This record gives sequence, C-alpha cells and structure tokens, in this order.
Amino acid sequence: MSPAPQDRDRAPAGMIEDADGHRLTLGVVTGRREPARARPLGCAAHVRQDADVPGPDSSRPLGPASLPRAFDAHARSYDRLVAANPRYHDHLRLSARRMGLARGSGLRLLDVGCGTGASTAALLDAVPGAQVVGVDASAEMLAQARRKNWPPGVQFVHSRLEDLDRAGVTGPFDGILAAYLVRNLADPDAGLRAMHDLLRPGAPLAVHEYSARDSLRSRMVWDAVCWGVIIPMGRLRSGSGDLYRYLWRSVRAFDGVRSVAERMGRAGFIDIRTQTVTGWQTHIVHTFLGRRPAGPDPSPGAADELADLETPPVGTPSVD
Repeated sequence: MSPAPQDRDRAPAGMIEDADGHRLTLGVVTGRREPARARPLGCAAHVRQDADVPGPDSSRPLGPASLPRAFDAHARSYDRLVAANPRYHDHLRLSARRMGLARGSGLRLLDVGCGTGASTAALLDAVPGAQVVGVDASAEMLAQARRKNWPPGVQFVHSRLEDLDRAGVTGPFDGILAAYLVRNLADPDAGLRAMHDLLRPGAPLAVHEYSARDSLRSRMVWDAVCWGVIIPMGRLRSGSGDLYRYLWRSVRAFDGVRSVAERMGRAGFIDIRTQTVTGWQTHIVHTFLGRRPAGPDPSPGAADELADLETPPVGTPSVD
C-alpha cells in the first residue's frame, strides 16, 4: 500500500502513469511524455459524512451536521471545477446511457445527490423530454443548479435522501441516478433500500461512484491525483482544501466493487452488473447497475447467492 499523506497539501513522492499513458507527478498531470503542463481533472460531488478528521484549514472538523453547510460555502468554486473538466461530464453521461432507458417524453426520473446539476444534465442527454427531479442536501449547490437553463420538466428539491417523503418527493420513478452519493451516506444500506422502494417494478438504478479499494494501483493513482492536482486546485479555487481532503479520505475508506454489488443485492436489486470508465479513472470510477424486480422482491437469500459468486461482476472500460 502506498504511504498515506498527512493532513498537509503534499503529494506522495514519485510518478505514476495511467492507462492512457498520462504521467501523474507532484502537482501536475502531464500529457504523453511531454513537458509538464497542468491539466484540470475536476473533483467529486460529495464527501463521506462520517470521516470526522480535522484539517489545517478549519478550527473544527467537518461532520454529518456541517457537511451541507461546507458544500454551501464551496458551491460556486465546485461548479467551476466541474465545468472545467469535460471527462467528468462524459462519465456521467455514460452512466446515464448505461441505464438503458427508452427515449421519449413521459419518463419520470430521480437524480439523488444532484449537486449543481451535472448529473441532471446527463440524464436529460440520455432521455430528452424526461421529467427529472433533482435532490440535494446543499441549498447553495441547488442554487447553482437552478441558475442554469433547464427544460420545463426539471425540478430541484432541497432534501436529504432520508427525508424525501417529507419534502413531497414520492415514487414511483422510472429510473434513479445516484452520482457520488452512496459513499457519503451514514447508512448506505438504508439509502439503497430507500431508492429501491422509490422505483417502479422493473426500473433501473445507476450508482455512479468511486471504488478503489480492490486495486493497489487504483489507490496509488487516486493518491497521486488527489494530492498532486485535486486538493491543490480546490484550495486555490476555494481558499480551503478541507473538502477535497475529505474526498480523498472518503474514497480511500469506501467499499470495493464487490462489496457495493453485494449491498445492492441486499437492498433487493437484481441483474447487478458493474462497468468502469476510461482515462485515469479506469477502475476508480464505476457504474453499478441494478433494477427492482418486475415481480415480487427477491428473498433474503438472493444476497447470499450473490456473495457466493466466484468473481465480482466487474465490467471493462466502455465508451458506449
């Protein structure tokens, strides 16, 4: 395992080359064997809510109660970072397309943890004319989303996943996209069950999420990119690196690919499969797909059957 950086904005020593031949060095990501040139890689939409570790930029650590306010404070700089990273949007569109939703008006979709609207736009790209409800716990992230140009069928609601019913958001939905969300939930199993129950029978869930635990190489790439690019860039844009250190920690602490699939099985999903993405995020960012059964929900033994699989349901990079 590569050495874990301490709470200072320093990258691990050395250099790593990703699957596309891009060199990851201290502070920059360069092109293929070209002179060092900084290239924005963006950031993630959420951080783990139980990673209560202090950083030097704040007098008190972030925790479950303070995280929405932290995102409120950084919503504008976060939106700029995401806008500067085309591949971030490409991967969200890829996950939305992998849901296999029929094109045409009339579908009702839920975007849980929509942030500033990048995942909402991905759903509309996959299904033009759909009605999309975007939900997030950060009021300022939603304010950034609402400032953008949306068709009439898009609605944004300020709520946590656990409180959707009280916020007036009820099912059934024809599909749910949860981008960079499950990793951040205090109870991921309860969150997955809640999303399962919001779907109509037969409808899909796509969990677009980081998972690097299964691969030493993936963890090394993640460390290098976070401490060489994401954390310094986040601090430069927002004046604080705390949120982006939490991003690094949350991905480091999150489940492996097989464990995420098993969680989905325990929540009642079937036909679970996983595909990764392209670029340096290969085997770091994944689309976890499953659907609510069209008939009666599977028995509790279904999750045990998934656990007995000899190999995890991991796909290959796709550009479909």
